[in-house]
Amino acid sequence: MRKSIRLMLLLVVGLFLAVALASSLGVFDSKSYYEIPHGNHTHYMPKDCDPPLSVDQAPTRPPGPNEHITCQGQIVLNN
Repeated sequence: MRKSIRLMLLLVVGLFLAVALASSLGVFDSKSYYEIPHGNHTHYMPKDCDPPLSVDQAPTRPPGPNEHITCQGQIVLNN
């Protein structure tokens, strides 16, 4: 009986740690940009740009519901 309780407790803790790790890696994040704190403001960097956009060129406001950030640092409407 003690062995099964210990096993269940280890499984619950392991599942919690796995979900916490996945969340910290952004697995559940559906946004197309990263938020990067920079001093007293935040820059919004687009994901999947090659070459990556520098932080200084990124906009300081998040895109709206029908907008996205281009790899040149502009916020434009979705097509």
